[in-house]
Amino acid sequence: MKVISGKLRIVLIAFIIICLTPLCEKGRQLNGAHSANAFAGKDIRCVIDLGNDMYARHGLETGMNYELLNRFAEDNRCNVSIITPDKGENYIDSLKQGKVDIIIAHTHDIMNDLDSVEMSRMVNSCSAWLIAKDSEAELMQINRWISHMTESSDYHKIAGRFARRGNPIRRAENGKTSKIISPYDDLFRKYAAELGWDWRMLAAVVYQESKFSINSRSHRGARGLMQVMPSTASHYGIDDLLNPEKNLKAGTKHLKRLQRMFSDMEQSEQIKFTLAAYNAGEGRIADCRSFAESQNADKNSWDTIVSLIPQMRDDSILEDESVKLGKFQGYETITYVKNIMDLYDAFCTICPSI
Repeated sequence: MKVISGKLRIVLIAFIIICLTPLCEKGRQLNGAHSANAFAGKDIRCVIDLGNDMYARHGLETGMNYELLNRFAEDNRCNVSIITPDKGENYIDSLKQGKVDIIIAHTHDIMNDLDSVEMSRMVNSCSAWLIAKDSEAELMQINRWISHMTESSDYHKIAGRFARRGNPIRRAENGKTSKIISPYDDLFRKYAAELGWDWRMLAAVVYQESKFSINSRSHRGARGLMQVMPSTASHYGIDDLLNPEKNLKAGTKHLKRLQRMFSDMEQSEQIKFTLAAYNAGEGRIADCRSFAESQNADKNSWDTIVSLIPQMRDDSILEDESVKLGKFQGYETITYVKNIMDLYDAFCTICPSI
């Protein structure tokens, strides 16, 4: 019995070692504690080149990969700086020359470059990470991390947050409900509180501006979730408009400043005028209110302003001393405010609990 007991002990010990070793290895790899950590202590320059995903069928890939890169940096004890390319820019040559360390791209976009770069295992069905050729240690570590991350519950939670949910208006009409509006609900709650707004109103603004896509860019140069101009961001001390929180911080600071212009109104009207100024500029909306006052109309009613804007499209407005900036077409701004109010109503239907 003693011999058998000894053998059993050996078998049990071996079994425990076999079972625990993968778990320990997984922990080491995810936490960057592997003995061959090729990234620890380094500054990693990254490009997310997945296109403007406002309308992409794959969901909000850039935002998701932005989070994954920051998680990779945390797990592997390195620092990452992240950019997205302007339209027409190609960073493959920068990767080859060592000016960039990682590019995240759709595999179908880089098939012609596979002979000169190393491609990681797939992150999802269509994208992978690229590094310079012959970077075997780095590739091995990236692949280990992607393998364990994509099989983890954390990854599925992240992917779920960034899944595209469809048009909010149609979802509300169809009676769809959810506890989640966007990947950034917690940030909306945080920054809407600074405005004194329902967080779903700020979500409506961001959806109108970017459909929750962090890499959206306008032809005028506005960027990110709230389509903030770089000059506006600089005014508020913000230097990275790709960063979701920094973009929201700059946008809500600007909204808060505009909102103070309309402090003599009830909140529902104040919000509409603030949105109009965010879209058209404070000078244009000041003109609208001055013109309304000159017509003995209610300058604090957005509906009244909307009814007067057609007169501001006429050449005769150029002679009106109450108007400083000339004719104002106003079509875009009227639509902008209406769309956001409709989106807000939809989000209240989809996510009725604050």
